[in-house]
Amino acid sequence: MIGLMEDNSSWTALSVDHIRISAFNYGIVSDPNNEGKEFPLSLDIVVPDDILERIFTFLPIVSMIRSTAVCKRWYDIIYSSRFLWTHMLPQRPWYFMFTSNENAAGYAYDPILRKWYDLELPCIDKSSCFVSSSCGLVCFMDNDNRNAISVSNPITKDCRRILEPPGESFPDYSTIAIKVDLASHGYTITLAKSKQVPEDYVQWDFCLYKYDSWSSSWVTAMEEVFIGWRGGDDSVICDGVLYCLIHSTGVLGNVDRRHSIIMYDLVAGPSKESLMQSSIPVPCSLTCGRLVNLREKLVMVGGIAKHNRPDIIKGIGIWELNNKQWQQVGRMPHKFFQGFGEFDDVFASSGTDDLVYIQSYGATALLAFDMKQKQWKWSAKCPVSKRFPLQLFTGFCFEPRLDITA
Repeated sequence: MIGLMEDNSSWTALSVDHIRISAFNYGIVSDPNNEGKEFPLSLDIVVPDDILERIFTFLPIVSMIRSTAVCKRWYDIIYSSRFLWTHMLPQRPWYFMFTSNENAAGYAYDPILRKWYDLELPCIDKSSCFVSSSCGLVCFMDNDNRNAISVSNPITKDCRRILEPPGESFPDYSTIAIKVDLASHGYTITLAKSKQVPEDYVQWDFCLYKYDSWSSSWVTAMEEVFIGWRGGDDSVICDGVLYCLIHSTGVLGNVDRRHSIIMYDLVAGPSKESLMQSSIPVPCSLTCGRLVNLREKLVMVGGIAKHNRPDIIKGIGIWELNNKQWQQVGRMPHKFFQGFGEFDDVFASSGTDDLVYIQSYGATALLAFDMKQKQWKWSAKCPVSKRFPLQLFTGFCFEPRLDITA
């Protein structure tokens, strides 16, 4: 798949700590009263805080990280200035790529500078976990212990282990989602658990729990029994509404579309309709689906299934949900798709702002789709190397920010 890449530019693997390079800029000034002698003067002395704030708003995140090493004053302005982070130019999301191993180390891709940075995630001991991100924070749930949930900022390394959630300790399926409120810097986490009713092949218990950082507590938001459907492992919060991808179990007969979307209003609470009654069918027969929040709009990246072969993927499409109707906004060209394989669940996908990342589980090539420009583009070559044929890779995107804490 890497051989298909249009951009074979060389890569530079830099650690995040390496980004923090101290650099002072001095100007040489001459004082007429000092008999023409020149002496160095730091520009930092004469530039007021509000001007520095405005200058920093034009910098990419890597340059801001470097600036924190210049002096304590710059460090304090960058980390504490609310004006800076509310007026800065839009930052493109980074993508963190890693492989299945004992630790959670990998590489983060910066699409602005087109560089990869060596990065180790805080708070988690291994790479097998469920992940969700929002506004600089990343939420992790351990795959082996679904009660072990943590929130961290990958850039600042700030990390917090949150209270264990209620409900079933060993669900068959579960999914987690996080949403940060930029005004207050508080956040909401949702956890959906699905477990088959004992000795019943038709019914599945579905329970939804909500955590608020303001109260540091969990509440049970919704409980329902699905018939012929089960919960999945993909969910996202958009504009106060939680969307979860659910799967048909197939026990009730042939189902043309094996997936559907259920929605729950986190602000208004339960509605009179059940989750299944208000569910939204997917636009076509899919092998798998990934839910993404782009500017508070629900976007789905799905593997398009072959006719009469729902387990074989023939393409990858991107749809946006508007008024409960799907609109296709893109489909991966064949020259990009041919390296993804043909089984049902072959790729990871996530996105923020106007950018959608898609990565094959079997390779390290990273493809990005710009929703605004409708363009597909390979990233710079990733330094992660494939050591054996069956080695798998995955990843997720996050917004690099210094002002959000866990």
